[in-house]
Amino acid sequence: MAAPRNVTATRDEEKGEDDDSPSAKKPKLERFPLNTWEFAAAVTVFFVFSTGLFCIYLTMPSAAYTNLKLPRTISDLRNLKEHLSTYATNHPAQFILGYCSTYIFMQTFMIPGTIFMSLLAGALFGVVRGIFLVVFNATAGASSCFFLSKLIGRPLVSWLWPERLRFFQAEIAKRRDKLLNYMLFLRITPTLPNLFINLASPIVDVPFHIFFLATLIGLVPAAYITVRAGLALGDLKSIKDLYDFKTLSVLFLIGFVSIVPTLLKRKRVYE
Repeated sequence: MAAPRNVTATRDEEKGEDDDSPSAKKPKLERFPLNTWEFAAAVTVFFVFSTGLFCIYLTMPSAAYTNLKLPRTISDLRNLKEHLSTYATNHPAQFILGYCSTYIFMQTFMIPGTIFMSLLAGALFGVVRGIFLVVFNATAGASSCFFLSKLIGRPLVSWLWPERLRFFQAEIAKRRDKLLNYMLFLRITPTLPNLFINLASPIVDVPFHIFFLATLIGLVPAAYITVRAGLALGDLKSIKDLYDFKTLSVLFLIGFVSIVPTLLKRKRVYE
């Protein structure tokens, strides 16, 4: 009776080796990660958000539709700013509703271009109101993305960034006692993309209140930089000009201050 068990074990080991081989992993990577229910849920949420956004756009006067598109370059943003400045002045409530809805929609569904929306806030509303709008919308959009990922995000994130997800999970596990400080550091500095943080946080069991506070506070420095740049939109040549060496150094300095309590506690433990 021992022989059959050995044969079975051998076959299981060979199967395990095959599963770890590059040829075995390839079909898994090519397979779409969401099942039918998860895909249907994603489409439903997207449809609901899109319908709401479309209804908001219907409240705009017909003249405001001209040249209305998401900017992809600084030149597009300048044209959009000139086009919307009168509408924003004459219909501030309607404009802010449309602006917030668009920003949150883009943040929720990971649509590139929210940095242009942040610059637009600075160009149209100035520093104080611009920062408030950007932080509010970025936090609301990130929170919406958090819950969407909690619903269907695990297979997608595991499929797109398996190594990064394992690294993030290990770092979160090591810093449970000072998790807010670590999340603040990640939000302030460009260590990890905000898109990845939004999607991966619920998967690695970051509590929502920690996620929310870190996002609300940690995005303020970056919001200040982009909003201030929006005031001088005519002088801005490229998005790359926003984050030069000096700006990145300041962000990392602020981020380092946020994790000082963690470092001090670790030092006391070692002592």
